[in-house]
Amino acid sequence: MTAQHGRGRDPKDRRSARPGSERRSVDSEAVLAALDDPDCRALLEATAEEALTAGELTERCDIPRSTTYRKVEQLTDAGLLEERVRLSSDGKHASEYRRCFEDVTVSLCDAEGITVGLSEPARGPEAAD
Repeated sequence: MTAQHGRGRDPKDRRSARPGSERRSVDSEAVLAALDDPDCRALLEATAEEALTAGELTERCDIPRSTTYRKVEQLTDAGLLEERVRLSSDGKHASEYRRCFEDVTVSLCDAEGITVGLSEPARGPEAAD
């Protein structure tokens, strides 16, 4: 089996997305590798409802700081976390991370192999920039 990256699919294909959410194709191998890692899964769970800095993730998930930074980079590269800047009134801005999908869909077919899609979360007005 080979992992495909959603080639040949209509980008507007919403077959497994929830109403009001977009389905996007991603690097299947990167997503599956991240989801197979218990530290990555803990970070994704922690960032489901709120954006957290690496320091906050280290404390909340009880993961060493160096591991947190490595896993956050892996999750960001895989398209599972989004990075934003948290502005601070004291001028010390920090990167914060939030899970950027609602559901993961894994499909297997003869023509395309394994494909992974992420459905975009329906976010409230506070997420709009």
